[in-house]
Amino acid sequence: MSSSIAPRLSILWSFARPHRRTLAKGLALALVASALGLATPMVTKHVLDALGSASSLTRPVATLVVLLFVGAAVSYWQWILLGALGERVVLDARESVVRRFLRATVPAITRSPTGELVTRVTSDTVLLRQAAASSFVGLINGAVMLVGSLVLMGFLDLVLLATTVAAVALVGLAFAFLMPGIAKSQQQAQEHVGRLGGVLEGTLRAIRTVKVNRAEERMTERILADARASAAFGVGAVRRESLAWTIAWSGVNLAIIAILAVGAWRVGEGRLEVSGLIAFLLYTFALMDPINELSQNVTALQSGIAAAERIRQADALPSEEAAPSAGRPELPELHEPKELKELEKLRDDVPVLELRNVTAAYGPDVEPAVRGVDLVIPRRGHTAVVGPSGAGKTTLFSLVLRFLEPTGGELLLDGRPYRDHTHADLRARLAYVEQDTPVVPGTLRDNLLLARPEATTEELLRVLDDVRLTEKVEGLEEGLDTPLATANVSGGERQRIALARALLATPDVLLLDEATAQLDGLTEAAVQECVRSRADTGAVVTIAHRLSTVVDADTIVVMEGGRVRARGRHEELLVSDTLYRDLVESLRISAVTGAPVT
Repeated sequence: MSSSIAPRLSILWSFARPHRRTLAKGLALALVASALGLATPMVTKHVLDALGSASSLTRPVATLVVLLFVGAAVSYWQWILLGALGERVVLDARESVVRRFLRATVPAITRSPTGELVTRVTSDTVLLRQAAASSFVGLINGAVMLVGSLVLMGFLDLVLLATTVAAVALVGLAFAFLMPGIAKSQQQAQEHVGRLGGVLEGTLRAIRTVKVNRAEERMTERILADARASAAFGVGAVRRESLAWTIAWSGVNLAIIAILAVGAWRVGEGRLEVSGLIAFLLYTFALMDPINELSQNVTALQSGIAAAERIRQADALPSEEAAPSAGRPELPELHEPKELKELEKLRDDVPVLELRNVTAAYGPDVEPAVRGVDLVIPRRGHTAVVGPSGAGKTTLFSLVLRFLEPTGGELLLDGRPYRDHTHADLRARLAYVEQDTPVVPGTLRDNLLLARPEATTEELLRVLDDVRLTEKVEGLEEGLDTPLATANVSGGERQRIALARALLATPDVLLLDEATAQLDGLTEAAVQECVRSRADTGAVVTIAHRLSTVVDADTIVVMEGGRVRARGRHEELLVSDTLYRDLVESLRISAVTGAPVT
């Protein structure tokens, strides 16, 4: 990370730039309020002079009252303006990061702990509120107030000004020396907060595993290690800030004592009026305001820069760019039944999915997970993919779903290369049921409608009946509108919810990653019947970790070491392929019926 302040400031400014007009208005209001504040000691001097000369106090006192109320109104307007701007900056940053996360490639997102990514959207964006919305205004306004105060103090008395400048210079040197350390400590504290979020999120997700292994204390210590590190860096920043403030406060108070001593001497010598000394002291007391504003905004700026850099790291995530797409091939307008049948037959002859000599790896310096894979998925029927762990089955699905791009060869949908389709076009034709199926935050209805938001309640109930979930839904207090977080769904029920969602989408290709692994025998038989029915009208591709789910598949593809080793039907592979036969024997599956051997 570059230590130069200009590039880092430009990152922070990128969040404020879209709102520069509002910032300009806020700056104008701040300068007006500052000008009114700077005028007050001078008007006070006129009040004191009027007392000494027995002149009327009406005009100067009325002026003070006007300055007070106008200044209050301007400050109130400025606070509302910049406060609302801060919320818009935070909202824009969160919207940008959330969109970037959800449009990023799957490998890019899964590379970092989920909790750490969440902190970019939550705590990091909050640090932008003051930094991007008001720090720029505060710095300029504070500098103007400081310079303006010093100029007016010089107008009153140059000797007293020199005394004040010495104190201000001391304060400035202290802040220049301490601020870089404050910024570094705050950045390191925020980094540890991100790590804490990542470890905590993963631990809570695996809470059952943690408890059954009696690892509560160990995981607590691991999480709190980052919390303690963050606190330590935070305390370091507080100590430096406290030292800076102590120096600033002491410097200004020493200046006041010096001004009183020197000012009393100059009044006694007749070189300065008492009203001038009082006005000068008022400016000195008020000098803490611009110093306070400058120091606070420098601190906020440092925190905001660190947060902005972390948020902008999301921009480096590779995204699934939406390339131009022609969509599905346009069909000519036909009227004769014979022509329609011929066209349908011609379309059926083209595989819905095809992999040609596909090779893929999860990184530039990583060994390929699949090599030279050739695979044809017909428009209808059930294709099963089997093989030992690490054979490349999941990578195959990642390629089909375009979570992963091939490094060699190509994939085709309806005979057209994947590169001619957008990610959305491809996935509109596919449905996927994961083995360890998560639920999406929301209700049961929300989860089912992910792929088809326009589906009716009747359609939802139909697919729920297909996967034997009707009784479960009827037992929920709010039915389809029950939040799944409170529905206490089991692993098998989650799988069936995902399968119901996939069936509701009526995809061209249904991808199942052992979608019956957590089901009991009766429910599994019902779901298998549902899958077979789907295979009659579309393509079903199953990754099988237990062969009982695929012995009746139309085609079984055996993978080993990232390659396709063999393909055929169950009976053929039992005879021709030793690996398949070993897999069958290891799982105690009958070679004849596919039923478990008792």
